[in-house]
Amino acid sequence: MSALHLGLDLGGTNIKWAVLDAALATVASGSAPTRGSDGPTAVVARLVEVGRAAIGAVGPVASVGVGVPGLYDRARGTTRFITNIPGDWGGVEVGRPVAAALGAPADLINDARAFTLAESLLGAGRGCETVVCLTLGTGVGGGVVVSGRLHEGLDGQAGELGHQIVDPSPDALVCGCGSRGCVEAIYRDGRRGDAAARARVVEALGIALSNAVLTLTPERIVIGGGAAHASAALLEGLRRSVRERVRVAPVGEIVPAALGPVAGAVGAALRGREALR
Repeated sequence: MSALHLGLDLGGTNIKWAVLDAALATVASGSAPTRGSDGPTAVVARLVEVGRAAIGAVGPVASVGVGVPGLYDRARGTTRFITNIPGDWGGVEVGRPVAAALGAPADLINDARAFTLAESLLGAGRGCETVVCLTLGTGVGGGVVVSGRLHEGLDGQAGELGHQIVDPSPDALVCGCGSRGCVEAIYRDGRRGDAAARARVVEALGIALSNAVLTLTPERIVIGGGAAHASAALLEGLRRSVRERVRVAPVGEIVPAALGPVAGAVGAALRGREALR
């Protein structure tokens, strides 16, 4: 059996991929356009196309993991709800056609949880028992590792830090998830605004992370995603916000992610590898 594991990270703009070896080193990686406007069926075919190209470059793989930007049914290998890729993603089969086409079992994972898995095991959270990860891109994703294991909860969706309610007012901003006052709704509204709007974003993220600290007391909080890349000001603002709010629990380090844009694909590969056990 091959000792290689392929991860596919489905994004609204690009599909990123990474192949890990038995030592969990990344032996190859790349990306290709998603072409999401073609619809769900075409996007699944695109996943297969990208996967085949990756396997063509490195050889057969033992497993495939697919990171999806939304809700999914792991047992059925189907998506339930995706917001940033056009089309109706309810009940779309992903796992079965990918596995059949690539000749290896395929498993799904949420893209933010894939990021969390990768950063906690191989990146900025390495060596820590309890880690909270936050991804800032088009929206706000997250994940938590407790006692060295990714905590996924009842349906694989635990760790949705971006959908904590930080504004309980009846006229709060409506989020893409359908609720009001979520961190993500404030983030989307404010991140392209003026200094005051950006300050509101930091405040909302600071509240979310403070709640996570008080609930989990993580050793480390890892901040990543394209919108957070190399932002020393954002990190310092979050550190200050959490220190000001948390008075009855220790505050661990708040650090930038270490694995870069490939983190989600690496985490997806780790999911596929885990599923073989």
